[in-house]
Amino acid sequence: MKKLILILMVICTLLAFYPIQSNATTKVTPSTLVADKPAESARAKVLLLRLDEIKAMDKTNLKSPEKRVLRKEVRSIKKELQTMGHGIYVSLGAIIIIVLLLVILF
Repeated sequence: MKKLILILMVICTLLAFYPIQSNATTKVTPSTLVADKPAESARAKVLLLRLDEIKAMDKTNLKSPEKRVLRKEVRSIKKELQTMGHGIYVSLGAIIIIVLLLVILF
């Protein structure tokens, strides 16, 4: 009985991750185009340019307080870019917990 339950659980998890391709019969064209806000996209470009400048810097001559300031700046720029993206970010740990809960509950 235990083997049967285990086999069914394995089959269900494998089927849950089985890739399925769908073919659309008609091509859907968007009726309206959504454009980014010009102020946000310009600000994002400026932030990305600053990140590129920091990556291109020669950090061997910098002292540790200067490096710390650069790290804080990079973190703040990345946070600001994430808030502009309006996306949902899920960490790997959260995904593992969700999958485990689904397996336990079902």
